Amino acid sequence: MKIAVLVSGGVDSSVALKLLVDAGHDVTAFYLKIWLEDELSYLGSCPWMEDLEYVKAVCDKLKVSLEVISLQKEYHQKVVSHTIAEVKAGRTPNPDVLCNQHVKFGIFYEKIGDEFEKIATGHYAQVIEKDNIFYLKRSPDPIKDQTYFLCNLNQAQLKRAMFPIGHLMKNEVRSLAESFDLPTKNRKDSQGICFLGKFAFSDFIAHHLGEKIGKILEFETGKVLGEHKGHWFYTIGQRQGILLSAGPWYVVAKDSDKNEIFVSNNYQAIDDLRISFEVSNFNWFSGIAPVDKELLVKVRHRSVPRKCFIELINENFAKVTLFEKDQGIAAGQYVVFYDGDICLGCGVIK
Repeated sequence: MKIAVLVSGGVDSSVALKLLVDAGHDVTAFYLKIWLEDELSYLGSCPWMEDLEYVKAVCDKLKVSLEVISLQKEYHQKVVSHTIAEVKAGRTPNPDVLCNQHVKFGIFYEKIGDEFEKIATGHYAQVIEKDNIFYLKRSPDPIKDQTYFLCNLNQAQLKRAMFPIGHLMKNEVRSLAESFDLPTKNRKDSQGICFLGKFAFSDFIAHHLGEKIGKILEFETGKVLGEHKGHWFYTIGQRQGILLSAGPWYVVAKDSDKNEIFVSNNYQAIDDLRISFEVSNFNWFSGIAPVDKELLVKVRHRSVPRKCFIELINENFAKVTLFEKDQGIAAGQYVVFYDGDICLGCGVIK
């Protein structure tokens, strides 16, 4: 097949590229430049330059042609602007879900047209087809599984998506990189949001939204415990960055209009709020919502899939009840639903 391979300069996409070359496919590597050079120059030197050097080294070794496509303007429109607006409104968006939906498997598809049969990446996920419907299947590596970040893709996007390392464990990918002697074999995994690289999300938010002093209130009593520099620096379930004694303290709730955050060190008070929640803006891969069915759900990328029951109120609104309580449920987060290892789609917490 003729395959476009998105490469990032990391070990995962490098191994994916090598496997496709060895399988005899006609591959072209693409590097998407989304780093907001002018806007983020205050953070320091551009990390994409180092990434691109690794990409070039891998492509040279494998004798694969490389194209660099700049999608900075589109990325800002589709991902960054939405992220800033959601954070300002007190919600917890996921830029990486938006990036996959709108950029890597969206605008990039449009850029390359129909010339390539498949678009491959180094994601830890698998695509399966059942009854002419495409679904995602979780990676066997529970820590690296990235189906959460791919939950908002549509059928046209899934049909062309290809994940050559999705069936592997991370240590197997590292071993393959070593055996192939790839230039990225010893490179550390990137952490954080894709357009920020090694830089802190809080610094990015501070640049756009600034600081605004507000009250830290005890959830149970309403007593003022201290001050914070803006509700947008906190999300539900967070405990880092709350500089109060007699902790640990968790963020339980926020009032974005008043710029107040509510904290508690009473686990029971938190748990009592974290057993059920409302979800809308569904994306079901099959186009049909599961009816009154017990499923597994992830409320964050790194959360353990928990049993839940979904009660549909209408086609775009449901109540989700967890079998076990969770402390980190926040408005704006994506919730991803599974039937065993099969990802069925997602919704957004109201």
